[in-house]
Amino acid sequence: MRLLLIGYGRMGRLVDELSASYGCRVAGRLDVDNNAGGSGITADAVEGVDVAIDFSIPGAVAENLPRLANHGVNLVVGTTGWGAHEAEMRRIAADAGVGVVAAANFSLGVNLFLALTERAAELFAARPEFGAYVHELHHAAKIDAPSGTALALRDAMTRRGYASRIDMASSRAGSAPGTHTVAFDGPVESIALTHATRDRSTFARGALEAARWVQGRQGWFSMRDVLGLQA
Repeated sequence: MRLLLIGYGRMGRLVDELSASYGCRVAGRLDVDNNAGGSGITADAVEGVDVAIDFSIPGAVAENLPRLANHGVNLVVGTTGWGAHEAEMRRIAADAGVGVVAAANFSLGVNLFLALTERAAELFAARPEFGAYVHELHHAAKIDAPSGTALALRDAMTRRGYASRIDMASSRAGSAPGTHTVAFDGPVESIALTHATRDRSTFARGALEAARWVQGRQGWFSMRDVLGLQA
């Protein structure tokens, strides 16, 4: 499978390093120096490309996705912070008949953690004496706060009927790759669920799994679809 990498920072380079072990070959690499405003996504650049993987910056997704869709290229989006454009991007992908896997986090553990959080939210929805909060810790260079994963955890809780306020907190320090905690605190006891990432390669591996899965598919998908988790 031939890949086009969009964004060649830390995550893009990890995907590149691991691609061969997933049966993939990187056909091209686009970054700020050769893809300003999506200008690097040309017919020549995408010729023979099966799937593009975008780990760029939030503002670039709304420029990259329409160009890729116009060329019929399926896409894995690992960039976060572009939620305001999601409805439009979904429409563009649907009109073009391409497949997109978009996720706030490609880690297998995080996606199982989301499923656990949904179940916890269902159980605590009927216990108003417990208050809920989400806290996330990331490295100092991470731009968006709260993180896309933290927002996904909050949204998962509300979708499953948790109607009380969910306090959100973010910390940015050092080189932490990502730690997320969902907690329910009551008058005399507290329950917390925590996921901690030890190696950023988990995100790259998940993105490559998603790229293999979305090849030849049409529609808008999440890692829940890739992993076969029930809705």
